[in-house]
Amino acid sequence: MAADAAVGLGLSPERVARAVELLSAVPLINPVGGGGDGPPSAWRPMDPQVAGAEVAAAESRFRRGLAGIFTLWDTVDSLNALYASGTRDGTRTVPLELVESLSEVIELLEEASSGCRLEVMTSQPGGGRPAAELEQSVVRDLAMIRRGIQMRTLYQHTARHHAPTQEYVERATAAGAQVRTLTELFGRMIAFDRRVVFLPHAQVKGGAAVIRDPSTVAFLCAAFDRNWQMGSPYSPALPDGEVREDIKLAILTMLSQGLRDETIARRLGVSLRTCRKYVADLFDLLGADSRFQAGYLTRARNLLDNPGGAASGDMGG
Repeated sequence: MAADAAVGLGLSPERVARAVELLSAVPLINPVGGGGDGPPSAWRPMDPQVAGAEVAAAESRFRRGLAGIFTLWDTVDSLNALYASGTRDGTRTVPLELVESLSEVIELLEEASSGCRLEVMTSQPGGGRPAAELEQSVVRDLAMIRRGIQMRTLYQHTARHHAPTQEYVERATAAGAQVRTLTELFGRMIAFDRRVVFLPHAQVKGGAAVIRDPSTVAFLCAAFDRNWQMGSPYSPALPDGEVREDIKLAILTMLSQGLRDETIARRLGVSLRTCRKYVADLFDLLGADSRFQAGYLTRARNLLDNPGGAASGDMGG
């Protein structure tokens, strides 16, 4: 018993109890007798080699646990660095964010608009946009223009005949925006300050892919700049006939590639009915009775290599 050991060793019971606690923890002693919740009746010394093996096992477990803690700290440190690199002005940024909720997309667009400082670039394929959407856009766009932000917008040529788009362009350009059109556009996008780009979600209507990766943003903005250089100013000064001839040449190209009317209409941003009217007009100009004959006559007369001939209406035999 601990009391007997204290008397025999000339130690205080407290020191003996502490020694028993330490020796049993190693363990260099094992309890003998006793039972239940009561203290053991005696202690038996253990072979130090057996005790050493248990100490080694305990040390191994401790080292593994310590290594796991160090790994966790390394992970936390790397995440801290990543978080810091993706934070600007207190706002967290991630390279790519897929947003499926239309209301959240609108909220992010409003946030990007209010934080914009230099320029906005917008590519809007597909012909005219809905009047309600244009009305929302013009309020936001005019507010940015008044703050001195440069605004450039690309539409397709076919949007020139869309009354709500005409009204939007008139108001925006009067405030200082620039608008140009092309026969085809590379895709839909909105870029703010060459730092964040909104693209349509590939699978969710109304959703968006919000891109902040610098390399991807730079690539998309460069694609916009190339299209901008090829675009025609959206203004009454540009003869409507010039735009129509661009559309005709695009249709000739797609007809020669064997594309269907539905595909041509989608790429031009017009209705299927309007597309078929364009195709019928081209058949008349070419003197063709079929798509095959139209493609043959286009190549035979080198109309795609000589756009001037097509623009002047010189398509006859």
